[in-house]
Amino acid sequence: MGETISVITESGEVIGREKQGVYLFAGIPYAAPPLADLRFKPPQPHPAWQKPLEAFKFGPAAPQVATGGLTNSASVRWSEDCLTLNVSTPNCDDGKRAVLFWIHGGGYRTGQGSIPWYNGTRFGQNGDIVVVSINYRLGALGFTDLSRLGDEFALSGVAGTLDQISALRWVANNIAAFGGDPNRVTIAGESAGAFSVATLLGCTEAQGLFHQAIAQSGAAHHTLPAQAASQVTDRFLEHLGSKTAADLAQVSTDKILDAQTATINDFEKGAGVTHQLGVAVSPFYPAHGNPLLHESPLQAIGKGTGSSVALLTGTNADETTLWGYGHVDEDKLNFIATQYGAPEVLQTYRQIHADKDDSELLIAFTTDHMFRIPAIRLAEARAAHTDKTWMYQFNWASRAFGGRLKATHALEIPFAFDNLDQAGVYIFIGPGETPQHVADVMHRAWCDFINTGEPGWPTYTLAGRTTHIFDDHSRLEVDPAKAQREAWIGVR
Repeated sequence: MGETISVITESGEVIGREKQGVYLFAGIPYAAPPLADLRFKPPQPHPAWQKPLEAFKFGPAAPQVATGGLTNSASVRWSEDCLTLNVSTPNCDDGKRAVLFWIHGGGYRTGQGSIPWYNGTRFGQNGDIVVVSINYRLGALGFTDLSRLGDEFALSGVAGTLDQISALRWVANNIAAFGGDPNRVTIAGESAGAFSVATLLGCTEAQGLFHQAIAQSGAAHHTLPAQAASQVTDRFLEHLGSKTAADLAQVSTDKILDAQTATINDFEKGAGVTHQLGVAVSPFYPAHGNPLLHESPLQAIGKGTGSSVALLTGTNADETTLWGYGHVDEDKLNFIATQYGAPEVLQTYRQIHADKDDSELLIAFTTDHMFRIPAIRLAEARAAHTDKTWMYQFNWASRAFGGRLKATHALEIPFAFDNLDQAGVYIFIGPGETPQHVADVMHRAWCDFINTGEPGWPTYTLAGRTTHIFDDHSRLEVDPAKAQREAWIGVR
């Protein structure tokens, strides 16, 4: 163990340790354990502790079903007592450093802030930045709309979002003791973490708790309307066999996860979630139409919410290769396009991508539908209110699995964090020379944005649509894939 260091927080003394040239504080509680009567309810303050808290070990993840992959594994350690955060800092002085507040992805079902790819050491070493990573409630425990059971459950459909806000308030009140500046906070995340960033951007109650935002492969379109959230709740309670608040306080965590899985299977099989819920949003995502999110984040952002916040957003060129669609033929393509309500768009893609086979065409079509077009719409929604939006696209192609992954979902994370040497990254990027030169450029842009509010290229405007392309030879492009973007105009 390296040198230890002590910090006084509002709840008591915390002891961290030196690791790789920065100080790490792991597993600090930021809210009370959401157990029994606190289940499904807004987070509450954590009681003060009397003895120094040794923050040497990461806290458990939120309850989740093992799936494998980047964000989850069969051996994940979870507990309902999961509302903890981690701080990595160059020094616990009065340095007033910029703060990166990282929200993990995992489809609002899996993941945790301690994943090695999210190690913030290089941000501290290269950018003099304090990094905070968090855990928050997931799945049914974090995002089931139980408002039908009484006023105390009015915000149950956004309990996980409220956890994120609670962690941001902890940062506002305590980060100065760790060498950070509460007035220079950048929220960031990838996938569901980026959905979370966009949701916070469109949430009035969260304004002022952060000053910049980075949304990697996720935008403002992934919340459930109240009616759809209610449908999910109907099925969840049916599988759980519990109908009262008292029941929900006592039922086992495993039983909740089993009911969650059964509910997801109900909505994501056969005709698919879009057909059954009316939106391309999965069960147990944040709900809107409640006291926290009165409307969808995209609607709120379109009215100017979050316009004072500088935003860096973007996507990867081949996001959906990670999904593994199996055999793809014309019938499958047509079915998916119909589910999206976009058969005409698919015909346009067939013309634009005449050289692609059905599998390649599906990747181009679904990548744009799920990620690139929503990112563009987020930027467009802000355009009338602010000029502080920057766009990127990550094009560096993985060599793994015979090159089939290309620039897949989540591949950019270790580049942005400069963590190409972390466990599992080599398998993901594939054989050959380590593409450190790409990481150097991307990581520097992230450091610059966190520290200065500008990543180093022109802003994204409706007139120019300037986009920074990260690749072996990074460059600027104006309105990349314009014809594909235009094909989605008017299609939701």
